[in-house]
Amino acid sequence: MRQAILLHFFLGFLACLNTVSYVEAEDPYVFLNWVVEYGDISPLDIKQRGILINGQFPGPTVNVITNDNVIVNVENKLDEPLLFTWNGIKQRKASWQDGVLGTNCPIPPNSNWTYRMQMKDQIGTYSYFPSTLLHRAAGGFGGLNILARSVIPVPYPKPYEELTVLVSDWWKKDHKDLQKILDSGSPFPLPDGILINGKPHSTSFPVVPGQTYLFRVSNVGLTTSINFRIQNHKLLLVEVEGSHTMQEVYDSLDIHVGQSSSFLVTLHSDTKDHFIVASSRFIKPVLTASAILNYQGSKNAASGPLPNAPIFQFHGSMKQARSIRWNLTANAARPNPQGSYHYGTIKVARTIVLENTAAVIDGKLRYAINKVSYVNPDTPLKLADYFNIPGVYSLNTTKDTPPVGPAVLGTGVVGTTLHDFVEIVFQNSESSLQSWHLDGNDFWSVGFGSGKWNPTLRRRFYNLNDATTRHTIQVYPFSWSTILVSLDNKGIWNLRSANWPRRYLGQEVYVRVWNDEPSPFTEYGIPDNVILCGKAKK
Repeated sequence: MRQAILLHFFLGFLACLNTVSYVEAEDPYVFLNWVVEYGDISPLDIKQRGILINGQFPGPTVNVITNDNVIVNVENKLDEPLLFTWNGIKQRKASWQDGVLGTNCPIPPNSNWTYRMQMKDQIGTYSYFPSTLLHRAAGGFGGLNILARSVIPVPYPKPYEELTVLVSDWWKKDHKDLQKILDSGSPFPLPDGILINGKPHSTSFPVVPGQTYLFRVSNVGLTTSINFRIQNHKLLLVEVEGSHTMQEVYDSLDIHVGQSSSFLVTLHSDTKDHFIVASSRFIKPVLTASAILNYQGSKNAASGPLPNAPIFQFHGSMKQARSIRWNLTANAARPNPQGSYHYGTIKVARTIVLENTAAVIDGKLRYAINKVSYVNPDTPLKLADYFNIPGVYSLNTTKDTPPVGPAVLGTGVVGTTLHDFVEIVFQNSESSLQSWHLDGNDFWSVGFGSGKWNPTLRRRFYNLNDATTRHTIQVYPFSWSTILVSLDNKGIWNLRSANWPRRYLGQEVYVRVWNDEPSPFTEYGIPDNVILCGKAKK
């Protein structure tokens, strides 16, 4: 299961003598070396350029345990600067390791950089992918699973095996051609297909009849919500993005861009193969990928028809989202039950309403948050803070409520205070479904509703008892979604559209979580291997 070399503190200390301030002495180390380079792939039966990690597409699955120290040396063999981000990993006290342009200078071509991360107090199903340009449209993505420590019980029997499933949309065009489409101001095209673990039809999962498996499913696509289902089998939902859920049974589940879910699936006693199906949602035509649940000893191939896609649309998907609830009595990464944190009783220090809009700026299509379309400065915000470099950004350029007037280009930063408990409302005034992700934190997804949000809707629509914590939330067309977040992780954190073309064209902002007390108890110091660029290099 653990596809890495596992060493305890002594060997880790020798290998990373200068980095012990980042880690807990008693926790094991996992060392990974990734060579990232171009290679030929043919996911839709047409040869194209892909991004491989150690020769693999998709990239290797990373399996670790709560509190493991994960050291990833990335060798960038591409022709462009590169960063990886770790979708859902909180990077406690270490936004230096987040792998986005607001915190890190990218790794130049033909060079390497080492991420030093701890999976502090987390369990669950996550993913990783390149955060630079349109690189993730060529691959470089993979699964990242954090298993619970042996001393922490999980609220279900140990499965026979765990299976990582990556579902994604895919394009036949090269990632640089897709980037040129966006740079020209043209709309992003619809996908050409759907993939399951990098293939549209031929992925196979060998299984043993009568056993129960844990399926860890992540949507690592760019734009498309995907429905997941298994022919003639039920899905028992047990976890979403680090939260143990009430164990509801589903025939299928919508998994939106950037989201992850885990299901227990108990196999039949017969020996017939069955289809695993992933299909696009809310676009036409419907695109479908299938894989094979390959029963051991099977003498009967999987046969059609494929299980039907759900007939419900946005309203039905919203009802399904509301049905996912927190298991209040289960432990997560720590011994105390999840429900011991009574989030619904905490006073909200600040309400922020963020509205996404499409805009034309300087004759080209852009996307904005509260009328600011984000532009990355040459100097990462984190380095500008550390070195007190003026002129890189200004606090609160993105306002707490949507302003009037035209959208403008800018470097949007929301200033907050460490330990603020904040309500964030995502207002979607467009006809397409949105998906939002927050780095460095998880949050309670407390409300979904149609129309325009106002404070009177809290009493009617908010779940203040057992909403799940997660890191990515969907917002339906002409609707709103609300999260509550305890900003207890000091740093600068990316709040972005998980719909990657929108993020590339400006639909992101950074949240600066701050206090004036420099202390390793609240934030680790600058890494000794930091890459400098922009004004920080001068």
